[in-house]
Amino acid sequence: MPETHMPFVPLQMDNDQVKHWENYSTVDEFILLGYQEYPLLLFIAFLATYLTILLGNGLIVVVTTLDPALRTPMYFFLRNLSGLEMCYTSVTLPKMMVNLVSGDNSISLPACATQMFFMLFLGGTECFLLAAMAYDRYLAICLPLRYMAIMSHRVRVGMVVISFAISLPMQLLQIGLIFSLPFCGPNEVDHFFCDIPQVLKLACADLYANEVAVYTENILFVVVPFVLIVASYVHIARAILRMPSGTGRQKTFSTCSSHLTVVCLFYGSGMLVYLCPQTSDFVKFSKFLSLLYTVIIPLCNPLIYTLRNREVKAAFSRLLAKKRSLKGGTGSS
Repeated sequence: MPETHMPFVPLQMDNDQVKHWENYSTVDEFILLGYQEYPLLLFIAFLATYLTILLGNGLIVVVTTLDPALRTPMYFFLRNLSGLEMCYTSVTLPKMMVNLVSGDNSISLPACATQMFFMLFLGGTECFLLAAMAYDRYLAICLPLRYMAIMSHRVRVGMVVISFAISLPMQLLQIGLIFSLPFCGPNEVDHFFCDIPQVLKLACADLYANEVAVYTENILFVVVPFVLIVASYVHIARAILRMPSGTGRQKTFSTCSSHLTVVCLFYGSGMLVYLCPQTSDFVKFSKFLSLLYTVIIPLCNPLIYTLRNREVKAAFSRLLAKKRSLKGGTGSS
C-alpha cells in the first residue's frame, strides 16, 4: 500500500472541490499497467528483442570503430546513433521484463523521475542527432568538394556534444517541474514506462506551467529538428533531380534512404504521441506508438542501415575474415 500523507488541496477551490481532493491521499509510488496479458510469453519476446537490439547496434558500433574505411562523418554519426539506441532501450525494457516476471508493477517516484529523465534526455538528443545526420548528407551531396573541410572531426564531435548539451538542462527543468507536483491518487499509469502525458494526468494541481514547458519542449526537440531535416532534404532532392545520370540519382538517394526511413518512423510516432490530444481512445494507441519508437526502431536500426549499405556489409565481412585468420594463426602456432 502506498504511504499516505496529508492531502494536498489546490488553492482557490470551492468547498465541493476541497471535499473531492480530501478523499485522496498523496502517493509515493506509481503502478505501471503496461502489458499484463501473457506475461511469460511477453517476457521471452522482450528478452529476445532486447538482446537483438544490443547485439545488432553493438556490432555497428564495433565495426564502424574498427574498420578504417568507415571512419567517415556519416558512420561517425551512425555509431553515435546506435550507441544512443542501446541506451534508449535499456531505460524501458529491463524494467518491463522485471515487472512481467515478478508481477510487481510498482515504481517509486524517484525511480519514475529517473526513468522519465533518461527517456526525455536520450530522446531529445536523438532528435538533434538525426538532424545532424541530415545536415551531413546535405553537405556530402550538395557541397561534395567542401564536404570534408566543413565536416571535420572537430565539427562532427561538436555537433554530437551540442545534441547532448541542449537536451540535458531542458530535461532537468522538465523533471523538476513535474515531480514538484503533488500526486494525490489514483496512482495507476496506463503505460509501460513513466511518460509525461500519463504521469501529468495523476497530478492534483494547476498544470499551466507544466503545459507550457511541454509545449516549449515539443517545439524545441520535435518541430525545430524536423524542420531542419526537411530543409536539408529539400536541397538534397533538388541536387538529385539535377543529376544527369539515372544511376547516379539512384546511388545518391540510396545513401539517404536509410536515414529517411528512421526519421519517418521516429518522428511520425513521436509527433502522434506528444502532439495529438490525449483522449481516452488515443491512450491505448499511444502505448503502441511508444513501443514503436522505444523498441521497434532500435531493433530495426541495424537492419535499415546494413541491408542496403554495401560498405557496412563489406566491413562486416572484413571483420569476420580477420577474426578467422587470427583463429587460424593461433591454431597453427
